Amino acid sequence: MRTNRLLPLAAATALLLTACGGGGESVDTGGGGGGGGDNVLIAAVSAEPDQFDPHVTNAYASFQVLENVYDTLVVPSAEDLTMQPSLAESWTTSPDGLTWTFALRDGVTFHDGSEFDSADVVYSLKRIIDEELSNAYRFATVSDVTAPDPRTVVVTLTRPTPNLLELIGSFKGMAIVSEDAADEFDLQSEANGTGPFQLESSDANATVLTTFDDHWGGAPSIDGVEFRYITEPTAALTALRNGEVQWTDNVPPQNVADLEGDEEVELGSVTSVEYFYMSMNYAVPPFDNRDVRRAIATAIDRDEVTQAARFGAAQPNQTAIPEGSPFFLEYAPFTPDQDAARQLLEQAGVQTPITMGLMVTDEYPETVAAAQVIASQLEPVGIDVEIQEEDFATWLDRQSEGDFDAFMLSWIGNIDPADFYENQHLSTGGSNYQGYSNPQVDDLLNRAATEPDQAARKALYDQAAQLIVDDVSYLYLYNPDEVQAWAPGLTGYQVRADSAIDFANVELP
Repeated sequence: MRTNRLLPLAAATALLLTACGGGGESVDTGGGGGGGGDNVLIAAVSAEPDQFDPHVTNAYASFQVLENVYDTLVVPSAEDLTMQPSLAESWTTSPDGLTWTFALRDGVTFHDGSEFDSADVVYSLKRIIDEELSNAYRFATVSDVTAPDPRTVVVTLTRPTPNLLELIGSFKGMAIVSEDAADEFDLQSEANGTGPFQLESSDANATVLTTFDDHWGGAPSIDGVEFRYITEPTAALTALRNGEVQWTDNVPPQNVADLEGDEEVELGSVTSVEYFYMSMNYAVPPFDNRDVRRAIATAIDRDEVTQAARFGAAQPNQTAIPEGSPFFLEYAPFTPDQDAARQLLEQAGVQTPITMGLMVTDEYPETVAAAQVIASQLEPVGIDVEIQEEDFATWLDRQSEGDFDAFMLSWIGNIDPADFYENQHLSTGGSNYQGYSNPQVDDLLNRAATEPDQAARKALYDQAAQLIVDDVSYLYLYNPDEVQAWAPGLTGYQVRADSAIDFANVELP
């Protein structure tokens, strides 16, 4: 997933996160299990969902909710993100790799009581494809989706696609909705999934879920979940300490070290598959000059940036994929050196000082903090950084229109290497807002996309990643730690590297 705080979702197109201030008021759910009942989990999140149509939204705030409402055919395991059965119990692949046959789980019902079968899968996947919704790019190699019987779905491909499972199951943007759901429900404000919780209500204060007693995996032990929007991390932590909430992922980075020994708070942390990056506009001189981009990459000290933005709760990285992933590449060609950076600028033939607008968003304060450090590092080499702090809606509009010198944000929810590189750096990539085009990278990424052998596939991605880093298509900064906190005694919850929020097995103290 998850978005720019782009999910590899289809990226930064319609991502609108509405950060509602403060929060903490409960919602009257009419007895539906929310409003702060004794067996309802109160979760503090930083932003309000923009909508609940899983095939349309790109907002992480929406997927925090939808993760608990919908299911996919397969799902990442919480431990290592390998794909496991969900609505599909098993699958087979033809020898030529062009036909995948999924055997569907029996005894599954939707929240409205209707029975799940293959027609729902065909409808859901074809809706994304035919209406060219947010994640249609994930089906670029799919020629057909058919249902030979109620318990079987066949996906036919135009070329081998070794990461098909990740494409259809890595996040709830690929959720299975009921047949004709878009006609029968207002999916922006309603939901009809097969997940462990059902959507009860949502307003400017909170989103409330109630337990779905007929969930195929067994009903959760809690009665529901109430997501409250608490924008400020310090306020979320205070609410956790005083018992107003029992869980939050909005933990102040500067408090992480102290919280590790705090008996009032349980802390969970894992290096995430999210990465923060900066990118420059190839259509705006002098950032179209490779030497200028490399000069900037050479002047930046990622350790200092990481410390300022995350207080050390992150791993500096010059590529996208974090250490610990089987696709990690140890490649760090840029050593912070301001003299070398000045020489590269001279080599590029640009006269300093030059001005660079760096677009960040106040809805992700760490981008503002990182930009301030980057500005201080670039000033001595003759680059004056003008930090342009925008609300997220404006940030997205400017990104999509190419109205920037440079911008900074993150991609979250990546699992397969294609998620990290393909949509962002293919010359035809839907999220290649920087305008990068390298035929060699295109060739490597396209070959990797169809390579069934994992070792050979990694070698192709390694070559592509080195070129992407050398060309500074993205200037990678760090992989943040996914840090979450909850009340002592809460059990059954696991922090995940993909930042998915799954409350199905939670038990309250």
